[in-house]
Amino acid sequence: MTTAATEAARLVGAGVDRVDGPSKVTGTARYPADFGFADLAHAVLVQSTVAAGRVRRIGTAAAEAAPGVLTVITHQNAPRLARAPGGLGIGPPPPLQDDRVVHYGQHIAVVVAQTLEQAAAAARLVEADYEAAEPLHDLDDPRAERVDNASGRDVSRGDVAAGLAAAEVHMAASYATPVQTNNPLGLFATIAHWDGDLLTVHDSTQGPAFARAALAVAFGLPETAVRVLAPFVGGAFGAGLRTWPHVILAALAARVVGRPVKLVLSRAQMFTSVGYRPPTVQHVKLGARRTGELVAIDHEGIEPTALEDDFAESLTRATAVLYHCPNVSGRTRQVRLNVACPTWMRGPGEAPGVFALECALDELACELGQDPVELRLRNYAEVHPQTGRPWSSKALRACYEQGAERFGWTRRAPEPRSMRNGRLLVGYGMASAYYGYVQAPCQARASLGLDGVAVVRSAATDIGPGTYTIMTQVAADALGLPLERVRFELGDSTMPPAPLQGGSGLTAALGSAVHAACRQLLRAFAELAVSGPASPLHGCDVQDVTVLNGRIGAARAADLASGETYTAILARHGLAELSADGASARRTDLDAEPGIFAAKFAEVQVDPDLGLVRVTRFVAAVDGGRILNPKTAASQIIGGTVGGIGMTLLEQTMSDPGTGRIANATFGDYLVAVNADVPDIDVVFVGEPDPINPIGVKGIGEVAIVGVAPAIANAVFHATGRRIRSLPITAERLL
Repeated sequence: MTTAATEAARLVGAGVDRVDGPSKVTGTARYPADFGFADLAHAVLVQSTVAAGRVRRIGTAAAEAAPGVLTVITHQNAPRLARAPGGLGIGPPPPLQDDRVVHYGQHIAVVVAQTLEQAAAAARLVEADYEAAEPLHDLDDPRAERVDNASGRDVSRGDVAAGLAAAEVHMAASYATPVQTNNPLGLFATIAHWDGDLLTVHDSTQGPAFARAALAVAFGLPETAVRVLAPFVGGAFGAGLRTWPHVILAALAARVVGRPVKLVLSRAQMFTSVGYRPPTVQHVKLGARRTGELVAIDHEGIEPTALEDDFAESLTRATAVLYHCPNVSGRTRQVRLNVACPTWMRGPGEAPGVFALECALDELACELGQDPVELRLRNYAEVHPQTGRPWSSKALRACYEQGAERFGWTRRAPEPRSMRNGRLLVGYGMASAYYGYVQAPCQARASLGLDGVAVVRSAATDIGPGTYTIMTQVAADALGLPLERVRFELGDSTMPPAPLQGGSGLTAALGSAVHAACRQLLRAFAELAVSGPASPLHGCDVQDVTVLNGRIGAARAADLASGETYTAILARHGLAELSADGASARRTDLDAEPGIFAAKFAEVQVDPDLGLVRVTRFVAAVDGGRILNPKTAASQIIGGTVGGIGMTLLEQTMSDPGTGRIANATFGDYLVAVNADVPDIDVVFVGEPDPINPIGVKGIGEVAIVGVAPAIANAVFHATGRRIRSLPITAERLL
């Protein structure tokens, strides 16, 4: 069976508009908080005001007596809940199981009432008396537990000590990144409803199947008794990768009151309840020859984690693979503190880790008097440095070359503080970017009925990158249909299972499964057609059948007029529809390593008197394999760059060191990049389709932010001569 004809094939690779755009702009897209029930009750959380200790007494009488209150649940009356085994998608321990407090903002009660206003008013009446303990908040606290190799991704090769000793040029520095909070625009919300022992949950999740598994374990249910729905999610950036305690509490409250319950986090609760990017302290040592070849890299990162959680990320994964270097050691160490559970945030691990590595490379380039791009090209890794295996595809060299050309890198004067725009200091900076993705198994189902519309389903989510659109394109391409005759559905755990939307792996996994399901469906139609004596295709070989605009015909024919439509085949055989399943997994027959690469170039202008930094130009050259939709793909890179500008210049979650209280848990105080902070961002895609999966994609959501921070930080140094090694780069630090 041949591929779809040329006109249909153009759907993949075309920059079509989002198919879900009209529903979003007209308000018909329903997010988790938008579903209603006639007897819907509302839940509001009560949170701890201490970071460590025990709840000595919790007074609920006044709250229980307040108007409209249905129940107040605390550790004293909450049913026992189980915790799922640790791992991806599994959240912290279930809430309200004992009187211990392990972080500020921990949920210690939930109030359920007829209305949201009644629940909020009653929640303020709950009184808690604590037996407070001295919290662990400092990475250097000798009382804190150290977790070595927490991520299981420590890397080493060669002899770093010997390499550093033999190096002709040395560079050593420490870098720091702060707590940063995911802060999607949409507040996380959960609506839970029980029908006997069947639980239905609308939730802000990045993986309905994973949330279903966690809920099933918590309540001792088979997974078939739980349904999780998330057709639209108002952003997440990684915060939706875990099933958080408030989700469990919404389901628990609904069971207790025997009614559907809605629980929506406040903006302040988003800072303590759904994770954040943990702060890091990173120590980097580089050794090189005077000609620029690296001979040793030593990179250690330290970050906090919660007392009772298994979350871990690798800060040094990119360090092992970005450059050819014979002696490398990369280690991530964690310290258990009285902090809320951290989680993945866009570019987890790589975004802060590459900041340290790429700033160190820039410092080495200055020490050597070498151009930063030339230094990276001199240490280019033609094969995977750790395994020695070839890359499945790699176009990082083209990223450097095309990115530098579009940016005008050759205009860069090497000396810091040597470029100006009037009184403003001008700086150019660049950085490499890498993200290692994993393609998890995925399934999809495609159906086509007498109305001529193909419906493709999978239990994935779309948190904003354009999954609805590109999967519609993939399906339309495979079935030879126009876009308007394909409907892609997702966000329901009863659909064929799909992995989490995170780690830049969903497009490859889901797209390959959708492609497989649609090709299987086309084959099923072709087999019916060639076997029917009344069909113009009777007797044709299935392998010689193709399709265009919904009309199946012989590939050797000059046109498809002699063929027939999907609906005609169904009608002739008395069928209402045909369905087919498809599955995907990462190819294991290729002796190759996958990787996503990019080069980022930034121009900044700095006011020398005020210390104000403005990013005035930015170029991102990205090797993301086949780009299914240049419009949505460029939007992903632009969005990641905006997040990177915030990461570099603005974002920092501040907490009181003594109590752990978040001091800036509002959009008025937690600063994010807005239009005035963002220049025109030039995005160029380079490279070829990656053979690691059938549709040739890599995924670009994570690499979009990786490398932005060091490119800007290096540009700030070039403009000012001041090396700022701690984010965010503020006027106070520059002055």
